[in-house]
Amino acid sequence: MIFEGFSVGPMDSNCYIIGCRETLRAAVVDPGAEGARILKRLESLNLDCKYIILTHGHVDHIGALQQVQEATGAQVLIHSADAAMLTNPSRNLSAFMGANIKLKEADRLLKDGDTCDVGKIQIKIIHTPGHTPGGITLVVGDNLITGDTLFAGSVGRSDFPGGDHGQLIASIKDKLLIFPEKTGVYPGHGPSSTIGEEAKHNPFLNGTW
Repeated sequence: MIFEGFSVGPMDSNCYIIGCRETLRAAVVDPGAEGARILKRLESLNLDCKYIILTHGHVDHIGALQQVQEATGAQVLIHSADAAMLTNPSRNLSAFMGANIKLKEADRLLKDGDTCDVGKIQIKIIHTPGHTPGGITLVVGDNLITGDTLFAGSVGRSDFPGGDHGQLIASIKDKLLIFPEKTGVYPGHGPSSTIGEEAKHNPFLNGTW
């Protein structure tokens, strides 16, 4: 499996590329900015992007979606509860940044427990609301792509429209901390971590905050 992450754009959002070495099919997760860079990396890896999967619908995670989709023909996947954010600049927060990003509707609406096959790699969807109503975490092998739900040493904001801090913490504790300690945590911003590290040392989760 090819699994790469890199920071894009002024908000340092993490974009991930998941590729199947056998079939050379791929998914891009959260193309927040720098579409040309994302496309160049796909090309250098000789990958055919079939899916663009969004952990949620905020501007810093969808900013290069149109560019990547038009270049690859990939299908766009987002949880049903965040679907309206793609077409509404106020809901995806781009209106407040002067960008007014209004995209097409998604090709597929996700729900908890859904799967997406990228070649011979199966990605499982976990609904982890709290940062946004439709926030999701992707299970990719022994790794979790957590979007803006869980960070290394922190958790996502819940003061945007649709956010709910109690729901966010419940999502993390009930759905993510149940994974083995060595499970990788790959967030929407910042460095990676592990479930064990966050369970022990994240102040929002261990009662020290």
